[in-house]
Amino acid sequence: MDFALSDDQIAIQDAARAFAEGQLAPHSAEWDEKKHFPVDVLRQAAELGFAGIYVQEDVGGTGLSRLDASIIFEALSYGDVPTAAYLTIHNMAAWMIDRFGSEDLRRRYLPRLTTMELIASYCLTEPGSGSDAANMRTSARLDGDHYVLNGGKAFISGGGVSDVYVVMARTGGDGAKGVSAFVVEKGTPGLTFGANERKMGWNSQPTAQVNFDDCRVPVANRIGQEGEGFRFAMMGLDGGRLNIASCSLGGAQLALDTAKAYLETRNQFGKPLDPQATKLCAMAKRFATDAGFQVANDALQLHGGYGYLQDYPLERIVRDLRVHQILEGTNEIMRVIIAREMFRQ
Repeated sequence: MDFALSDDQIAIQDAARAFAEGQLAPHSAEWDEKKHFPVDVLRQAAELGFAGIYVQEDVGGTGLSRLDASIIFEALSYGDVPTAAYLTIHNMAAWMIDRFGSEDLRRRYLPRLTTMELIASYCLTEPGSGSDAANMRTSARLDGDHYVLNGGKAFISGGGVSDVYVVMARTGGDGAKGVSAFVVEKGTPGLTFGANERKMGWNSQPTAQVNFDDCRVPVANRIGQEGEGFRFAMMGLDGGRLNIASCSLGGAQLALDTAKAYLETRNQFGKPLDPQATKLCAMAKRFATDAGFQVANDALQLHGGYGYLQDYPLERIVRDLRVHQILEGTNEIMRVIIAREMFRQ
């Protein structure tokens, strides 16, 4: 298999890298500190075709491949992970409308979604059903030419700010086959939002609960047929998972490059970074701090999305314990010391 990028893909990568370097990286720290959602910059990204990457061209999309999208998101996340990640969500929602929506639905929304005149959110997770999303309780009852939605969605990126919400709701019986998908516009009576969540990360994009209280949505805003929504949602997540993986690669590359630059210039006691310690102390420090962080991180994971919120102490514990793997000599240096002492002649 040939893993080399084509000339077109290299050009796409270069454009995304240039945008990340010029428009994302210089502002990343400030956006995080001030919890600023850079809508203006997102719309600049849309001008490059990054808001409808695999949406068809007849409605303003770029019509690129999933690999092309992966290249773009990896490059963008090198500049700012949460902004790149939000673009993946917007693209996922737009793709679902393009792939499964009626021609009327496509024409009404996608020309404005691909320019990010309209910003989109994806609404699947509920307070009582995270990974077990097929057991969702948000309902959509048919009433004439409208559906009446009741329920709520949790941890919705863009909640309260986005203009368009792709919502999965139950129109039939239990399980996945009773779920349908809808496009719900901001401003629809009965659509309300919770407060912006206080999160450990992704501070430059809002996250809030989305609530439906007798929210009337036109039948024309249903995506596909009744009972197909969960399948659509899962297919959207297939692509979304590739995109988030790509964002992680970009963020990891930035972390690696930053660490490399630091270690190439950092000196202690007039020598390259290499704190002295005895073998047993280094072993104790390395083992206890790695294990402590892993225990705290696993505890956060067991809380699901709630562990990421400041309402619970887990995210604080994880942040506070993380530095212990750096203090008093990094754990990488502890391994060097242990190895050196073990093989000292």
